[in-house]
This record gives sequence, C-alpha cells and structure tokens, in this order.
Amino acid sequence: MAKISKRTVDAAAPSPKRAFIWDATLPGFGLLVLPTSAKSYIFQYRNSEGRSRRATIAKVGALTPEQARSAAEAMSAQVKAGGDPLDARSAARNALTAGQLFDAYLASQAFKAKAESTRRTDEGRIKRHLRPLLGHRHADKLMPEDVRRAFAAIRDGKTALVEKTRKRGLARVRGGEGAARKSILLLAAIYAWGRAERLVSINPTEGVEVGSDGERDIVLDLDGYARLFQALAAMEQQKRIRANVAAVIRVIAMTGARLSEITALRWQHIDAQAGRIILPPASHKTGRKTGKPRIIYLPGAAQEIIADQPAGGADDFVFTPSKGEGPLSLKKPWKALHAKAKLPEGLGIHGLRHSLATLFAMTGAQASQVMAALGHRNLSSSQRYIHFAEAARASVAERAAAPALAGLASAAKGGQ
Repeated sequence: MAKISKRTVDAAAPSPKRAFIWDATLPGFGLLVLPTSAKSYIFQYRNSEGRSRRATIAKVGALTPEQARSAAEAMSAQVKAGGDPLDARSAARNALTAGQLFDAYLASQAFKAKAESTRRTDEGRIKRHLRPLLGHRHADKLMPEDVRRAFAAIRDGKTALVEKTRKRGLARVRGGEGAARKSILLLAAIYAWGRAERLVSINPTEGVEVGSDGERDIVLDLDGYARLFQALAAMEQQKRIRANVAAVIRVIAMTGARLSEITALRWQHIDAQAGRIILPPASHKTGRKTGKPRIIYLPGAAQEIIADQPAGGADDFVFTPSKGEGPLSLKKPWKALHAKAKLPEGLGIHGLRHSLATLFAMTGAQASQVMAALGHRNLSSSQRYIHFAEAARASVAERAAAPALAGLASAAKGGQ
C-alpha cells in the first residue's frame, strides 16, 4: 500500500496478471493496472447489504490522482450515508434526458391538440434551438442558469444555421432575441406538461426573465393604416407581392383574425350567405381549450376578397400557396411591406390584430365585445385593450388640448 500520487501511478508497471495498488490513506481507493499497461482509478466498497462492489472512477489520464481521490472521497461519503455509488451511477445513466422529455411532449395529446401551424413552429424550435443546446442534459438536473445560457446562445445566433426543407427549400435559422424568448417560453410549457405527467419534478425556467415582445403596445393609428394599404396596393401593382398574400394581409387587418386563422382557412369554414367564417374548435387557438367554434364576422370588403379567390374543394385552402402544401407563408412579404409602408419598428403581422382591438376599444367597445370579436378565451385577455385604449384616448385629449392650453398660457402672460 502507498499513497496514490503521480509518482505512484507513473511507477506502476504491468504484470502478467492484473494488479491492484491500494491507497494508504483512503480505504477503498486504488489503482488497477492491467497486463496491457492500461491503468484506472477504482473505488472498492461494501453496500448496505454487505455486498462487495468495485466502481471504476476513470482511466489514468482522464483525471489527475488528486481529482480521482476527490471522486473516491465523494463515493466513500455516499456509502457511509447508506447509498450505493454504482446504483446511483446507473440511475443517472437511465434518467430522462431533456431530449427524451421533448420526444414525449411531441408524442403527447397536448401537443397534437395544437394547431398545425403551431406544431410546425414548436417542432422547429425544439429541433433547431432547444435540442442542440439542452437535449443531452438530464431533464431533472437543468438549472435556471442553464436556461439563461440557452437563451443567450439563441439570442446571439449560436444556433443559427441554413438547412434544406422539403416544403420551402432552404430554411435560414438566425436566432435573435425574439426566437430566444419564444424558445424558452416553449421550454417552460414543456416542463409544465412534464410535471403534470410526473415525468420531471422541476421546472428550470421558473424565475428566468426573458422579457416580452412589446408588440401589444405597438399599434397602428389611422395614418399607419393608410400607409399600409397604400404600400400594399403599390407592391401588388408592381408584382412585388402576390395577390393572394396581399388578400390575406387585408383580411387580417380588417377582421383582427390570427394569422393562422386566415392562412389556413379552408372553403368549408366559409359561410358566404351569412358573411362569416366558422372555425371548428380544432382549427383555432382557444377552441382546443373551450371546445367551442370561433366565428369571425366579415366586413363587406373582406367578403369580396374571399369571393374573388379561385374556388376549391371543401378541404382546400382559400388562399393557396404558389408551391408546397401550404398554408401560405407571410414572413418575407411582411418584411418587405413593413419597410415600404414605414410601419412602427417591432410591429409584426400579429400587431394588426392588436391594432384593430385597440381601435375597437377606443370607439367605446366593452371588454366582452372585444373578447367576442377577437375570440379570446377570457375577459382578462381583452381587458388590456380597454386599458390601453383609455391611455391612448387620454393622450389624444392632451394633444387636442395643446393649442388651447398654449393660447391660455399666452393670454395669462399678456394680462400680467
């Protein structure tokens, strides 16, 4: 026996049979030397049942003697506490990884109940961002700091790539703060589901701040709508935007419908006689939770736009893509339109929905009316537009009163 040190390890020579050199100061810690000259650090112990067991700590070279000693000390403490290092190691190897949690979620009814477009988006975020960064980690051992690092990596473009897709050619994944935020929000939802299913006991996203899009506070005023429709007409005339893409944007702007509710609209959902769209529960966001259809009433101009589209079968898209299976993608056209119309920075196409809701509220609509028009599941989602509209009306009142206040101030000075 000798204290296992670098000198001891270097001096240990192979013999015809495997040899053990035991540490003189830490019982159970040793060096195994094989006839092939391979050397490994080991720890020999008896578990709580009295069974003799031997754990390989690491090969020589992978750890220094001091690091191997520290590992052996941790195992010794585990044994004294009634544990079994080899069983713990086996359990760790068999523990659910974050990648396996993602797979379970993707196979779940909760995921299948989502809209088709949402499923595609979630699959992309898992595949391109979450799985490469976190998939190999044990699901129950992720920490908030790991989530923060993942957020930063996605935000800074470390998961950026260009890949071929079957439907749309090349997909360019750039990352950015928005992608990072939505990926971590998806991770939070996956862990919440995993906890409900008793697959994990933690949610590492709790307490992690990812900010907000801020889009709900960015809305179009009347001038903004004028620029939007003027730019849309000009780009359509110049063949810079396809007619059916322009049609989708106009319908969204006029109805406040969600993007997927219009791009994935099928002829069977159209009630032309009543001038409305009836989406079954499985075809809209809140319907999958409430089990109720969503009714979108169409202004006359929106009815005309839909009537102008080439007729199709009941299950065909109203707005057909130029290639692929659909539905339409508006990402590139919206970017070009946003620049042409000089729309507010940060306003996405979903902002048209928020803009219409805010203008509706500014005309005096109650939260329940906004709720019905936009298909919200609860009043709290609609109430924020009432608050925003009240603030906007106050701002308008201040601007309207500015000339009178200026005159009042001037008169007061003249009277002094």
